[in-house]
Amino acid sequence: MLQVLTHRIYRHLFLAQVTALVGTGLTTVALALLAHDLAGGQAGIVLGTALAIKMVAYVGIAPVAGAYASRLPRRVLLVALDLLRASVVFALPFVTEVWQIYVLIFLLNAASAGFTPAFQATIPDILEDEGQYTRALSLSRLAYDLENLLSPMAAAALLVVMSFDVLFLLNGLAFLVSAGLVVSVVLPSSQTVDEATSVWRRISHGMGIYLKTPRLRGLLALNMVVSAAGSMQIVNTVVYVRSALGMGEQAVAMAFAAVGGGSMLVALLLPKIMDHARERLLMLAGGVLMTLSLFMGLLAPGFVGLLGLWFLLGVGASLVMTPTGRLLKQSCQPEDRPALFAAQFSLSHGCWLLAYPLAGWFGAQAGLIETFALLGTIALVSTVLASRVWPSRDPVALEHDHAPVEHTHRHYHDEHHQHEHEGWEGPEPHRHPHLHPQGRHRHVFVIDRHHLAWPR
Repeated sequence: MLQVLTHRIYRHLFLAQVTALVGTGLTTVALALLAHDLAGGQAGIVLGTALAIKMVAYVGIAPVAGAYASRLPRRVLLVALDLLRASVVFALPFVTEVWQIYVLIFLLNAASAGFTPAFQATIPDILEDEGQYTRALSLSRLAYDLENLLSPMAAAALLVVMSFDVLFLLNGLAFLVSAGLVVSVVLPSSQTVDEATSVWRRISHGMGIYLKTPRLRGLLALNMVVSAAGSMQIVNTVVYVRSALGMGEQAVAMAFAAVGGGSMLVALLLPKIMDHARERLLMLAGGVLMTLSLFMGLLAPGFVGLLGLWFLLGVGASLVMTPTGRLLKQSCQPEDRPALFAAQFSLSHGCWLLAYPLAGWFGAQAGLIETFALLGTIALVSTVLASRVWPSRDPVALEHDHAPVEHTHRHYHDEHHQHEHEGWEGPEPHRHPHLHPQGRHRHVFVIDRHHLAWPR
């Protein structure tokens, strides 16, 4: 897995990702403690609302950012968004009112909604080999898992000698280091052959590809499972540990770390497993494990039992989230990656937008055990739905018919553009009227301008 780090550009971007993740992990713990300081036993409501606002920023801004990501210099965009995130985090220690948390969380995550899809869409352009890209996905998942495991532990250690406000400052410094690492490399230009289109066309393009592709519709249902399980863990861990179990801040950090431990185990094992098992089987298994972890919460576990449930939840989440990049890459043309990654970012966080308020508000009003039951039911229904909409037989290459069509757009001479020229068209990619004759053939199938619907 570590062999992929010999690639200099990817190595710098990976280190930028790790640095930012560590800082963000400290802020996750600090934000939970800040909410508890300001709202006491109502911290679940504050966190649920703050995280719902985070999802509003993600859902609303990610498609717009994805629409323009291929038209902006990647390095400038990523560095600017890192600097914006740093400035917002530096302001969090000065918060004295709950509404200030909401405003800063929106600004922070508006910047992240632009940064993350652009960053994710850059990696397959750097690592074109499928094997390298798969290892990079597992390494990226491992980075998330190590952050989930080590950042809470580091936060617990730091909280012994400093207040949680300092954790926000450390996150700001992490974003600055991330920006410096991005500046240190030259990133490839986005692969785009599209002519200028309307704003709505740019925004809706990735969504159209996503929702017309059966495997991605299954992924969307599994995203709902991840959000149902994850929102219970993120929003209500501090409430369960501090209010229900009567334990301290270090115990909260340990509970967060348990999720990272389960997820990290899967990230270490998954590259070899994915050589022999299909993504669909692994991801559905992840949905089942997360559903099981939520229903086991009905037993009202003690602290050790809670650590076990969160560990199982982390295993299931990693089984779903690690292969996601491969599904997206194989489901679109290279020039459509920014739009499709942005669609995944937006739609998946739309699921979190539903789940976070449920976890916070329902937990505060009905109780934590009832919330386990509600979110477990949502996870179960979503897992079953994923198994139905994602066909068990899902080949990459499909035989399909083409109706005759004549149109004009910029193009390369790929398998869909074998036609005569008159000499004035210029070098590729070029733009001129051309005819696609009627025919039937078989090739790797994705939704694009020449394939507007999935074959039946």
